[in-house]
Amino acid sequence: MSGDRTSRLRWAVCGLLFFATTVNYMDRQVLGLLKPVVAREMGWTEADYGWIVFSFQLAYALMMPVAGRVVDRLGTRLGYALAVAVWSAAAMAHSLARTTAQFAAARFGLGLGEAANFPAAVRTVADWFPPRERALATGVFNSGSNLGALLTPLVIPAIAMRFGWRAGFVATGGLDLVWLAVWLIWYRQPGGTKAAVEAAGVGYGSVLRRRGTWAFLLGKFMTDPVWWFYLFWLPGFLHAKYGVRLTEMGPPLVAIYLAADVGSVAGGWVPGRLMGRGWGLNAARKTAMLICALATVPVAMVMVTGGKLWMTVGLIALAAAGHQGWSANLYTVASDTSERSAVASVVGLGGMGGAVGGMLAAPAVGYWLDVSHEAYGPLFAVAGSAYLLALGVIQTLAPRLEPPAD
Repeated sequence: MSGDRTSRLRWAVCGLLFFATTVNYMDRQVLGLLKPVVAREMGWTEADYGWIVFSFQLAYALMMPVAGRVVDRLGTRLGYALAVAVWSAAAMAHSLARTTAQFAAARFGLGLGEAANFPAAVRTVADWFPPRERALATGVFNSGSNLGALLTPLVIPAIAMRFGWRAGFVATGGLDLVWLAVWLIWYRQPGGTKAAVEAAGVGYGSVLRRRGTWAFLLGKFMTDPVWWFYLFWLPGFLHAKYGVRLTEMGPPLVAIYLAADVGSVAGGWVPGRLMGRGWGLNAARKTAMLICALATVPVAMVMVTGGKLWMTVGLIALAAAGHQGWSANLYTVASDTSERSAVASVVGLGGMGGAVGGMLAAPAVGYWLDVSHEAYGPLFAVAGSAYLLALGVIQTLAPRLEPPAD
């Protein structure tokens, strides 16, 4: 196969990963967007909502290491397809929920399926892309998370207003099935099934002894809860502090997630550009992460914008861009420090760390907002400091990013 054809094929594969990540985030964003409407009908407190979010993240945390291992053993084609089938069914099951417990159960099922998305996608990138291009490819597919969060406020309110809020969950679950059909019909792993079989020789005991694994895991633990906070509480924040109604959520959320899209791709582009100028992988990767971490710091000033909605939106948009650029590079740390046959397993462990962080944060955020009468300022202050602290931890654990010795 010629180089040009191979290049086109791998970017087409990246396009499928982008599509999967887009619908993945649409599924999880629907509840946050419809929260004011659903909470009113269901009589939820902020703490009730926090526990519903907790149920998703509990399942996500429990399943992440399992999902990573399954993907490494079955291969990305079958492992990814199984995951999407599960999360599509769970997404549509939200439309049948009549109680808080049933909502929590549907969120739990969604977490079980969605846990495989990033292990499968990062492993697919490692299979298809050389190291210099992996952060960019990761940034491209990861930008689907922002597109999903962007499309949701544009599409779901119209569906909810016309057909009721339950139809919103059915609509996004249906998109999952479209992706599943395309993936099964078109995608084939490079090298057949050999790559999946290789994983049998790399156990969790081995990867857990590596400092690079712990650097990735703790980086996720410290920063993923910030993104969960934006994803699940941002619509409620805009409604509580600025009176933004469901039908008005589109413009501010679109601005925030467009900025996040730019950050994801730009953050993935920076290290490749630096390496093209002769920088080593370690310096290029960590410089990009430092730039992204610094971009998140100003979000701590959100509560002193004098009630100016668009100034607040701008600060959150900058932080969202910083997070997604950070995420593109952090995911690539897993492939920087692991052999290809263990990448999904390492991503699964790190994803578990991120989900545990989010799982612990969600009820705490809900209770804090209830007892503080919706004092969001301290939450944004934490969000603005998390990334620099995480980068310090990563540098301490993994002063040099390199794959394990043979």
